[in-house]
Amino acid sequence: MTASVDGSLCTGCTLCADIAPDVFEMGDDGLAHAKAEEVPAAAEASAKEAADSCPVSAIKLG
Repeated sequence: MTASVDGSLCTGCTLCADIAPDVFEMGDDGLAHAKAEEVPAAAEASAKEAADSCPVSAIKLG
């Protein structure tokens, strides 16, 4: 599974980094970023929860 964050949509609410810290982190720009394009298998469930929780649907999983 891959993960990415659309910076043009992200509001910096921190939910994704709180829910899936192995997958997402907050950048110096105040926006969320995927730590790596490939999501570790053990973190797939939390990545999906983070995507579902994003209030602006900025997270894309593939």
